[in-house]
Amino acid sequence: MSANASHAHLVGSVPLADSETVFRTVCAELGQHMRRIPDGETGERIRWIWFQRDMLWNHPGMEEDPDAGLYAVYQWDGKLLRETPYVRIKPSVDPDTLHFPTGYAEAAAASYATYSRLRDEGAIGPDTRFQVSLPTPMSTGYMYVSQASRDAYLPAYERSLLEAVDGILAAIPHDRLSIQWDVCQEVLLFEDYFPYRPDDYKEQVFSLLSRLGGRVPESVDLGYHLCYGSPADEHLIMPKDMGILVEISNGISSGLGRRLDFMHMPVPKARTDRSYFEPLRRLNLTDSTELILGLIHFGDTEGDAARIAAAREFVPMFGIASECGWGRTDPQRVPGLLASHRLAVEHLNRGN
Repeated sequence: MSANASHAHLVGSVPLADSETVFRTVCAELGQHMRRIPDGETGERIRWIWFQRDMLWNHPGMEEDPDAGLYAVYQWDGKLLRETPYVRIKPSVDPDTLHFPTGYAEAAAASYATYSRLRDEGAIGPDTRFQVSLPTPMSTGYMYVSQASRDAYLPAYERSLLEAVDGILAAIPHDRLSIQWDVCQEVLLFEDYFPYRPDDYKEQVFSLLSRLGGRVPESVDLGYHLCYGSPADEHLIMPKDMGILVEISNGISSGLGRRLDFMHMPVPKARTDRSYFEPLRRLNLTDSTELILGLIHFGDTEGDAARIAAAREFVPMFGIASECGWGRTDPQRVPGLLASHRLAVEHLNRGN
């Protein structure tokens, strides 16, 4: 694949039976158009970080916070999706001693074994990297942990998460590995979505994302997926334009001490207008960073083409993706989504 060609990118979750089914299904449709392939986050990971909530709920150092009330998750249109109790660190527990068994290293190692076997068989192309998508500490911190414990929880979870990263780096050859950091709660902080936002939230976000990216060596492909959340397969916030996405992307790019390989940004289905893409004029990524736009939507080939045309007024070439993972999507939509990615990539690479 040409370095300057468009390609297809899958954010992470794919609602199929297991990683082998995901690898074979995706490669059959998109194999020649992919630089990275995720394992689909099947099993307990299919709902992104919900299995981490279960881990926290059952952790001996954590307990329900009876003083925090319920956390209400609202969609962009005001629909209440769910209410859940917060957890906190037990008052008797020293946060510096906490360790959280995230499970990410074990899941990556198991899926890599399948990837490696299929790669040896030729089902996965030799230049297609194995993609591991990981949440940030703020993901669980803002969704599940009460404000009273959050400041102590975040560094404790970060230590455990980076231990998982080290395990992944030790288990998987670096020239076959791609690590993607999923950046959702940070985007929502910029949008003032949560009941509480610290005054220095921007500094906290950029410092965190730089530390996480800096843990990944140059020999490993590194990228970020920016997200507005999709617990019911729709955004929690509808962005007015790409301004916040561009601001966060520029902050990540300038703060990293290593190469940034790709940056993914979502595009809502209704946004075929050029005003949504206008902030891309301020995007300041290096030539080595691939911009990937999440503008593919199920059953909307004409809309996909319109979004591509609007984006090309500001950036001539970019990767193709959907807004988010597909873990909560009807599995019957997967073939159509894959075909839409392929058609869009072919469209861009023909220069149309």
